[in-house]
Amino acid sequence: MADTRKIRVLVAKPGLDGHDRGAKVIARALRDAGMEVIYTGIRQTPEMIVEASVQEDVDAILMSILSGAHMAIFPKVMELLKQNEVDDVLVAAGGILPDEDIPAIKTMGIQGCFGPGTSTDEIIKFVRENVRSERLLTEV
Repeated sequence: MADTRKIRVLVAKPGLDGHDRGAKVIARALRDAGMEVIYTGIRQTPEMIVEASVQEDVDAILMSILSGAHMAIFPKVMELLKQNEVDDVLVAAGGILPDEDIPAIKTMGIQGCFGPGTSTDEIIKFVRENVRSERLLTEV
């Protein structure tokens, strides 16, 4: 008999950005919505983010960045996910993402882009609707 398990989400703060209030708010909201949340802490390298996502077998990776280094960091994260054959994990980003960068970010395979003022309800709904349901099935 198959059952479903909780959605597992990695919340990551890539780069040198040390401002993590928003990431902590999102992590708490996801947890309060019934998801398992792994928060990496600040100053994570792409390698650290991907390693944690593989070790924790997450369903989604949400990266929060305010430093402006997203066009350098996000491609590296996506390449490392590909190298590690992680192709069934939802990846989304939030923070200061200029409108003109959004098409390029989505082309990388990052499905969601959330700027300042996005409600936690919107992010929770996005994760729930976009995590591949087959990842959540477990054998009982």
